Amino acid sequence: MVRPPPRLRARLACIAAALGACVSAAGAAQASLAQSAKESGCVDKPVRMVGSSMWKCLTASGAQAFFNVPDAVEPPAPPKAPPKSPAGAPASFPKVDAGTQKSRDDLRRKVLADELASEERLLAEAKTQWADGAPPPLPEEKADAQRYAERIARLRQALQLHQRNVDALKRELALR
Repeated sequence: MVRPPPRLRARLACIAAALGACVSAAGAAQASLAQSAKESGCVDKPVRMVGSSMWKCLTASGAQAFFNVPDAVEPPAPPKAPPKSPAGAPASFPKVDAGTQKSRDDLRRKVLADELASEERLLAEAKTQWADGAPPPLPEEKADAQRYAERIARLRQALQLHQRNVDALKRELALR
């Protein structure tokens, strides 16, 4: 849609105001704001033009409609919705008091610390079994190099797993 230049829009507004004044003088003075808006084909809420009894709104075609309602009072704003809770939880969602939450956090930290101690112990055991990548072969592995290579691969995987677990638990404890 091409918008007319500001000067032409001002002239159109004056013409609309004059037509609105004629319409209101011809008997539409008693018409309510809602009726006038409906007659003008408004699809949105009418807005009072500053310093006058003129109102404007948008029509279905996208054009602005102007109309005059001398003694109209601006409709009240719709009531505001109650604010939502910050996390988006429903109002019926149970709340936890600070003391209960602190005891839960303390318990969680203790569980994580216990898991960390256990994983560090398992990591130390894996490191001793790994023996820097050259553990002594078991008697059944001396004749079969493939079995020895498979055991070294399992030991390496166990070592890496325990190291990742220790790192993850330390990160989790650092967050709290």
